[in-house]
This record gives sequence, C-alpha cells and structure tokens, in this order.
Amino acid sequence: MLRRSIGLIAVLTVLAVLASACSGSDADGTAGTDPTDATGTADDPVDIEVTLFGGPAEVAGYQSLVDSFEAANPDITVTLNPVAKQDDLLANLTTSFAGGAPPDVFLVNYLKYGQFASQGVLADVQPFLDESDVISVEEFAEPPLEAFRFDGETLTCMPQNISSLEVYYNVDAFDAAGLDHPAEDWTWDDFLAAAQALTDAEEGRYGVGVEASLQRIAPFVWSNGGDVVDDQLAPTTLTLDEGPAREALDFFLDLQLVHGVAPPDAEEQSLEFEERFVAGQLGMYLNSRKSVPSLREGISDFTWDVGPMPTAPGGTPATILHGDAYCMSADGNTEAAWRFVEHAMTADGQEILAESGRTVPSRLDVANSPVFLEPDEPPASSRVFVDVIPTIRSLPHTGTWSQMQNQVDSIFTDVFYGRVDREQGVADMISTAEATFALGGS
Repeated sequence: MLRRSIGLIAVLTVLAVLASACSGSDADGTAGTDPTDATGTADDPVDIEVTLFGGPAEVAGYQSLVDSFEAANPDITVTLNPVAKQDDLLANLTTSFAGGAPPDVFLVNYLKYGQFASQGVLADVQPFLDESDVISVEEFAEPPLEAFRFDGETLTCMPQNISSLEVYYNVDAFDAAGLDHPAEDWTWDDFLAAAQALTDAEEGRYGVGVEASLQRIAPFVWSNGGDVVDDQLAPTTLTLDEGPAREALDFFLDLQLVHGVAPPDAEEQSLEFEERFVAGQLGMYLNSRKSVPSLREGISDFTWDVGPMPTAPGGTPATILHGDAYCMSADGNTEAAWRFVEHAMTADGQEILAESGRTVPSRLDVANSPVFLEPDEPPASSRVFVDVIPTIRSLPHTGTWSQMQNQVDSIFTDVFYGRVDREQGVADMISTAEATFALGGS
C-alpha cells in the first residue's frame, strides 16, 4: 500500500508540473501551433508512439492495425510499445510523463484515465471528432462515450470497445449436471444453484471463479436496486453498507464464506481463476471479453461459451462496462495521433481487432456484423455482449478513483477469503474510500 501511495503522489506531482508546461496545445485541449503537430512526408515521415497493454494475440492484432494505418498514411510511422498488463501500462505512463516524453497515444481503461485527465495533460478528442469526415459520434455505442466524458460533456478519449462483465461457462460440465445454460432470464438463485451443482471441493472443482473487487460486485448491486457510491459524478463515500447494496454484497461474499462454491484462499493462490477455468476446474468464470483470446488458445478438451450476468430476484438486468479508449497526450503530436485514432475507429480498423477476439467493437455496425458475431472460434454466443449494451453501467472515473479502488479491493479480497471479519471489513472499505475521496481530484 505504501508503494501505491508513493507512486500516486509522484504521478500527481509530475502531471501537475506537466500540465502547466504543455505549450503545444490550446486551452481547450486541441492541437496548437507547435511545429511538432505537423505531419511528415512519405520520404521523411514523422513518428508517433502508441502504448497499450495486451497479450500476444492482442498485440498481434494491434500490429496489424498499425500496418494498415502506415500503408494508408505513408507520412506517419508508428512505434508500437506494448506491455503485458494494465498495471504495467500505468507504471510505463508514470515514467514517461515524469521524463517529459509521454506517448502520443495510449490505450487505457475508463477507470484509470481520470488520474491523467484531472491534471489536464490529455488532449480532448471531441474537437477532432467534430471536424472528422471519416467517423462520427453517432456510429458508436453510448455507454463508453459517456464514461470517457471526463467533465460530463466533452469527449476526452475515443472509446475503442464496449466490453462488459459476463459469465463464461463450461458447457460440458453444465450438460453433465443437467443444468440449463445461462440465459437472459436467469436469476441469482439459478446462478447459485448451478455453482453448487458444479462444486466438488474434494475433487478440486468449484462452481464459480470471481475476484473480489468493486468492478465485480457492482452489477450485483445495480441489479438489486442499489448503488455503489453516493454520487456518480462526485462520490464522497461507498454505499455498500446500505439496503439493497448490502444485500448484494452479502450474496457475493456468501459465495465463498457460506456456500463454498468459489475456490478458497489457498486454492486461488495456487491457480488463478482463468487458468483454473482453462483446466476444467471451474464451472463458471466471470470476466470481460479480454479473456477470449487466452481461452481460445488454452481450451481444447471441452466446449465453453458465454452467458449474461444473473439478475437479482425481482431486480433488473445489469452489467458493468469494461471499456478502453485511445487517449492523446496534450504534449504530443496531436495531429498525427488523431489520424491514427481516427483510422483505428473506422469499420476496417475495428474489424482488425474484432478478429483477434479481444474486443467488443464500440462501433455498432461492426459489433453487429458477422466479423464479431459469427467467428470460426468460440464463444458461440458472442451476441450476448451486444444484447446487454442497454444494461451496461459504469463506475465513476474521477481523479482519485483508481487509487481508491486499489485500496478498497485489497480489503474486499481479505473479507472474501475470511482473513478479515465481514463487518469490520465492510466498515474499513467505507472509511478507506471516504479518506481517499476527500483528497479531491474529481
């Protein structure tokens, strides 16, 4: 925790300095008159750096995207700087901003970009999008657009996907147990019953794998009619200790602490959820679309698919956004950077990444096309990710959210595995969140 705090202080301090030093952009975040904003020629192209995170299959897709961009834009070359995980990305960004050389473009989750947007070091994409004759805002799904409007009105970063939390499941295990497959009308009771039927602790098999985090609990809270925070735009506290939200929290914790349908602490430490699902030792696994490339590569001896999140009894369907977006550094080559982002957001650009299996395209035409819905590889029910779009909600994206979530998730995990008393843990989650929110940065 000390390391996280020190890291955050360093980021905030450095970014505040950079914000005051960004002379290459106008006050509204659009490209200024700095000569670095000019593009090159085919004989002398300018280079932009694009930093993103992903596994080998994802990076291969991004490289194909870069290749197609460079073929269409010979006056610009792209240096692709991939890292394995989003935590690695944030560390990379911290270092590059501190050194005064941030990437021109970087791909980041909506829960993480607020720490940069709050410091004014990002160039808003809204002015570029408004003037584009290649793409328009109407072509994209609304939930991720809303999540990347930092001030609630102006689009800060360009959403690349509209992934959401869903339930991956072992089709063979469901069929062997005589269970109905997850469907639009299934409930928490159905979900728990399936998890219990699929659990055999003595054999090392469990019904469900899910991490204890605010991102995982949020759909349960919303489905039950509760809220995660007191104010979506300017949160001051978590509301997980109140009414429907607390009911959802208890249902979630009971999966481990009462029903034993999730792997216990020692089991999870020895084999992570995704690896356990690939090994056939989990009946269900909750994650976003990002799991698809590794599941396709790793699973060969059973059939798997994806279904929607279960609904609370008497509640409404709900899931959570797991969207990423391309952000442009205000101190970078915004003209060339936008041309790359613009290319990536065309139908051709999004189809390249859709073929990798990793993304649910933010373009509605591509999300509803055979490229995404009818791949030659699983999951067969990819349409689930499109059908749930009206039920997708997002957590706040304030400047302090990422720090708060890291701290609260650590406590949440301790409670989930019984390391900390339930009531004490919930109280600690609330007090920790309040202290971090009080730092400001929204």
